[in-house]
This record gives sequence, C-alpha cells and structure tokens, in this order.
Amino acid sequence: MGEAKRRKAALGDKYGQEERIFPWLPVTKSQAENLYKLTTRVAWIGIGALAVIWVTIRFIGPAFGWWEIQ
Repeated sequence: MGEAKRRKAALGDKYGQEERIFPWLPVTKSQAENLYKLTTRVAWIGIGALAVIWVTIRFIGPAFGWWEIQ
C-alpha cells in the first residue's frame, strides 16, 4: 500500500483520473478508443450502403426501366 500512497502524493489532484491523449486536448484515451470504434462502424455501414445503392442502380434499376444504360 506504500506505493499507492506515494503515487497519490506525487500526482496530487490528478490521482485516479484518466490520462489524456495530449495535454492540450481534452479527450481521454477511453474516449478516443470509443470514437475510433464508432467511426469504424459508421465507415462499414457507409460501405454497405454504397454497395446496395450500386447494385440497385446497376442491376435492379435497368430491370424496371430506370436509369437505362446504353
């Protein structure tokens, strides 16, 4: 328990708080990790939507007479 007390004395008010990515950026490491996961998920959703739109325009649309490809 002596090490924890020394660490608490050394850190002062910052003891127990999460570390920031950069000292001047008010984003913690766990917040950055959550943002990374969110942006990755949104990117995959966008890729899937792009594929669905492409299939619709390329194959389904001409079958119904929409967007005729010459």
